Amino acid sequence: MIIERLNGTIIDTEQYGIKLLTHSISSPSPRVVTEEIDNRDGYIELGTTFDGRKIRASFFMYAFDKYDYPLLRNEVFRIFATKELFYFHEPNQKRRWLVQSNGFDLERFSPRGGTFEIEFSSPSPYAESIGTTLDPFTFDAELWQIGQGLLESDDLKYVHNTASFRIYNAGDIDIDPRVLPLKITFVGASTNLTITSETTGDTWTYNGTTQATDTITLDGVRSLKNGASIFGQTNRKLITLKSGWNDFTVTGATGPFEISFDFRFYYL
Repeated sequence: MIIERLNGTIIDTEQYGIKLLTHSISSPSPRVVTEEIDNRDGYIELGTTFDGRKIRASFFMYAFDKYDYPLLRNEVFRIFATKELFYFHEPNQKRRWLVQSNGFDLERFSPRGGTFEIEFSSPSPYAESIGTTLDPFTFDAELWQIGQGLLESDDLKYVHNTASFRIYNAGDIDIDPRVLPLKITFVGASTNLTITSETTGDTWTYNGTTQATDTITLDGVRSLKNGASIFGQTNRKLITLKSGWNDFTVTGATGPFEISFDFRFYYL
């Protein structure tokens, strides 16, 4: 089993003598917002969102000897009993869950061995791909696998230099940069740069100019030029991505340019 800290540190629990035996993931749990009106039967449904998820996992731990067992027990506490959120890499799925572990007990069945079960709570209802769209789409990269909604790697292109192009969101979930990370980067000369999604109707416009070496970045809800905010010089809109293909056009470029889309795929 792989644990990933928020700082990028990777922990392979089997290297410590801790082996994942089984795990189960709860189904998505709809949370319906309703309103009742006096003298009217039933209720009005105002919207539906998903609650967080639960992951239950059982582990086997085996120390070198009986003297090493307490040291291994302490290592279990250091790995799992943390105040910080961390990523649980789902075995054989090439995707990860942002989780925090609830309290757990160790059961020692021999001088060297023990078992324990943990319920992880994820504040997000979605798993996310380990890789991002700017990573290589090859099995050698060990970031992807069959079942992630991917197409032939030649079709998956997230860096473009033409005025019209397509971006593929292989996940189940639409990408809204107010909720999920999305970074769009434009490098090149432009006047009144405009990025339009023909799929969603979203349009982002910068009422200014850039030189060939300038960088425009749409990072979440922020609009930046060479790292400084230009939000006040934009139309204050955002670009979102639907699940599947998204068609884009770029206008206002006055020379060669490059535009890239950096995001992860999200799954139920």
